[in-house]
Amino acid sequence: DMKGMSQKSGDKRPTDKGAGMTAKGVAKYNRRTGGNLKTAVTGKVKRGSKDAKRRKSFCARSKGWSGPRGKAARSRWKC
Repeated sequence: DMKGMSQKSGDKRPTDKGAGMTAKGVAKYNRRTGGNLKTAVTGKVKRGSKDAKRRKSFCARSKGWSGPRGKAARSRWKC
């Protein structure tokens, strides 16, 4: 549930900074829902590593995102 989570509270990044959730936002979401979300994979990764697989999966899932936040998030993930 993303209710009450905003850029102003520091839970989400603004579009010009790559959109998506901050570490603070991910922690807040996981506490609320008992989830296990992780932050974006933004750095260099080894081929075949868990992070590389997460990135590949995210990029495949988000291919159709055409809005400004979606484009910014995909750019941040290096899709």
